[in-house]
Amino acid sequence: MKRRGNLIILSGPSGVGKGTIRKALMAIPGVNLYYSVSLTTRSIRPGEVEGKDYYYVTREEFEKAIAEDNLLEYAEFVGNYYGTPRDKVEAKRDQGIDVLLEIEVNGTQKVIAKCPDAITVFIVPPSFEALESRIRGRSTECEEVIQRRLNKAKVEMEYAKDYKYVVVNDDVNEAAKKILEIIKSQDIA
Repeated sequence: MKRRGNLIILSGPSGVGKGTIRKALMAIPGVNLYYSVSLTTRSIRPGEVEGKDYYYVTREEFEKAIAEDNLLEYAEFVGNYYGTPRDKVEAKRDQGIDVLLEIEVNGTQKVIAKCPDAITVFIVPPSFEALESRIRGRSTECEEVIQRRLNKAKVEMEYAKDYKYVVVNDDVNEAAKKILEIIKSQDIA
């Protein structure tokens, strides 16, 4: 019988480096992970590629996916829907390919309800001060937005206890290696 692919959820507070860790993990030689591409109703931006950055659909198509329970999780943000297409994730898993989701903590709860076998990894900063420094270091947002991100991060950090694994992002490459070890350890069990 063919091995079914794992579903790995990478989550953590805003600014912790989830995307950077994901890219480092995907760049490790020999890693056979499919990064789940989300569905969205927002317009394609210059430089983005259909099927690589997002699957771009109409609001009606997205709402049909909701009605047909073909989303593992979804949310509406600034007037647009974003979600994880269940059929694409399940097809990869059925092929024996491990699937990586990089999602918010609220989305994680929804995915776990539908896929209780998911491997949940919560990324934490070495300290809250380090997280604040990262968020401020972006130099892209005003103080009010920074404060909102920091307050949201404090709330999101409380969810770490609900995850099977917690990885500290004090070094991106080391964090990626730890996540790879976690994934590999699942195949031994």
